[in-house]
Parts: sequence; structure tokens; C-alpha cells
Amino acid sequence: MVYFIGAGPGDPELLTIKGKKIIDQADVIIYAGSLVNKEILKDAKAEAEIYNSAGMTLEEVLEVMEQAEAAGKMTARVHTGDPAVFGAHREQMDALDRLGISYEVIPGVSSFFAAAAALKKEYTLPNVSQTVILTRMEGRTPMPPKEKIRDLARHQSTMVIFLSVGMIEQLTGELMKEYRGNTPTAVVYKASWEDQKIIRGTLSDIARKVKKEGIKKTALIVVGDFLGDEYDLSKLYDKTFSHEYRRAER
Repeated sequence: MVYFIGAGPGDPELLTIKGKKIIDQADVIIYAGSLVNKEILKDAKAEAEIYNSAGMTLEEVLEVMEQAEAAGKMTARVHTGDPAVFGAHREQMDALDRLGISYEVIPGVSSFFAAAAALKKEYTLPNVSQTVILTRMEGRTPMPPKEKIRDLARHQSTMVIFLSVGMIEQLTGELMKEYRGNTPTAVVYKASWEDQKIIRGTLSDIARKVKKEGIKKTALIVVGDFLGDEYDLSKLYDKTFSHEYRRAER
């Protein structure tokens, strides 16, 4: 069996209990070494075979899985955050389907949740934004034609932008074609890690602040008025609003 495990954003204590159990029991561990905190491997079996996939190709990763399966070994394929977001694990799962190898996916805490926690903010504020767009800037890897940054920015919803801090000047330039220049913006570097860093500003000045800090990768950019202080109270706990579990006060 192969287990795809979301290792969380960085803090080893944000690894799920289920994910940790599998990693600690695994005979073979393939982990994304460029992003996954190695501390999550500290309780792995002494005899476990450990591979860093940062320098491996898809074919090499699959070969390790196939050999482990043939030998009756359990494999933990460890991705950063949750593998469903920019995890590139669909192609691995499809290949395992073709090979007839069983697998299971164990979800993890995504870095965009860790970023919200670090900022102490809520992405979905009543009457501010009820939509969160997770995306990235087009770079060496193209974006689908209908998902250009400016097109997504027209919604003026909350945006969480991955893999783009190295192009932040170009990114903010595109966003300011649709958002106000003073739209609150933050960059969270290595959310939940010990060296986490938060930079706050607006679309018009965040690029300068980020460059001053020398941040070029491993950071999320979050944009939107959810970072501000004006919003409506939710109906969930409103004493004048009835729902299935509570009658409104008269």
C-alpha cells in the first residue's frame, strides 16, 4: 500500500495523528525535501528507506513505489501542506492505478490555512468576501487561458497566491488593474516554521517591502479586504436570527 500524506505547512505538530502513524510505521518514505520539514521523519523506523524526491523524476518516484510494493513494503509518499493543492500527486495516483497498486490519501493542513492563523484573520468575512481564490502567477509553467491573474482579480474576492513571491512586482501590477492600490495585502514567509515572517502592506507597497526583506520563495501572498477591520457580524450567532438549532429572541 502507498499512502499519500499531507505533512502540513511546516510545524511538525501540525502533521495529523494519522499521517504521523503511517510515517512512523512505513518501510519506505519518499518526501518532498525542498518543502517538508525533516523533523516529521525523526520517529521513522531505523531501517526505513528514505528518499528525497526534490531531485527525482516522476518515473524514479514510481519505480521506488513499484519496487516497495513488489517486496510487500508500506510506502509513505509525503507531500507538503495538503497534496490536493499544487501537490502534483494526481499523476502519481493515476500511474498507480495503471500499475494496479492500492493507495490512500491522508489530508494535511495547507499552508494557506497556516497563513490565516499566522495573520489571525478569517478569509470569509460577512459582507466582505465569501469566496477564496487559490491560484498562482504564470511563470515558466503557463496558466490555463481562462485563469489569468487579472481575470481572477475582477471578482475582488479574497486571493491566496502560491508560488509567485519571486514575481511580486509583476503580480501586484496585474492585480492593481482590478483592485484598489490600497487593498490590504500580506506576505507570509514559511508559515508555521520557526523562522516564519509576516510582511503587511498594500498592493501598492508590498513588493518594495518584500524585496527589502529579501524574500524570493516559500511564501504566500494574500490579498483582500478580509485583512481590514470592517465587516458585518455573522448570522450564525446573531440572537435575532433563527436557524435549525436556535430560535431568535423576540
